[in-house]
Amino acid sequence: MSESSASSGPILQLLANGLGLWIRSQCDEVGELKLNLHGSALQLLRGRLDAVDLKARRVSFQGLPIQHAELRSGALKVNLRPGFPQQVLQLQQAFSLTGGVTLQGTDLNRALLSDRWRWLGDWLAEQLLGLPTLGSLTVNNDILLLEAPVINAGDSIRRQFRLQADAGTLRIEHLDADEAVHLPMDPGIRIKEARLQAGQLHLLGEATVQP
Repeated sequence: MSESSASSGPILQLLANGLGLWIRSQCDEVGELKLNLHGSALQLLRGRLDAVDLKARRVSFQGLPIQHAELRSGALKVNLRPGFPQQVLQLQQAFSLTGGVTLQGTDLNRALLSDRWRWLGDWLAEQLLGLPTLGSLTVNNDILLLEAPVINAGDSIRRQFRLQADAGTLRIEHLDADEAVHLPMDPGIRIKEARLQAGQLHLLGEATVQP
C-alpha cells in the first residue's frame, strides 16, 4: 500500500496512515492504494480535512471485485488517536464520495454466482429471463449477455441487454423487446453514468459513507 499527502508533515502522514488502515478495514481486500490529502496541519488540529483523493486497484468490497477505483471525498471531520496504532483516527460524521469504479465482466460474473451475491444474480434471471437461477453473465463490448438454465430441459436461455444509468441506479433494457428493470440500489449510492466497454463495466456516481 502507498499513500501520499498533498502537504508534508508528521500529522498529515499520521492521518494518511490512519485513513489507509480504515479503508482496508472496510474492504475484503485491497491491492494497491494511493491517497492524496488536501488540507493543512492547522485544519487537522481542529479536526477537519478538506478532501481526500483515492486511487485503488484490485479491491474487493463486500464481495464485489473492483478492478480500479478513483474517488474524491467531501470534507472530513476526524479525531486523531496517536496512542492507538490500530485505530489512529476516528471519523466523526458521514461524508460524501464522488468518482468512478471499473469492474471486469468476468469478475462480476463470479461475484453474482457466489453465495454472497447469488440472490442478485437469481433476481436478474427471474426479472429478465423468467427463470429462477442465473447461469452466467458476460460483457461483450457494449452488450450484456445473460444466460439461465431451463430446469429439467438440459438447455438454457440467452438474452442480450443494454445498460444505462437512470434515476440513481442501473436500468437494464432488453435489446429485442420493450422491457426493462431497475437494479435494486443502496439508498446511499447514486449512479450517474454507466457504460459497458471492452469486457468491463464502468460506473460514475456519488455516495454517502457512514463511519
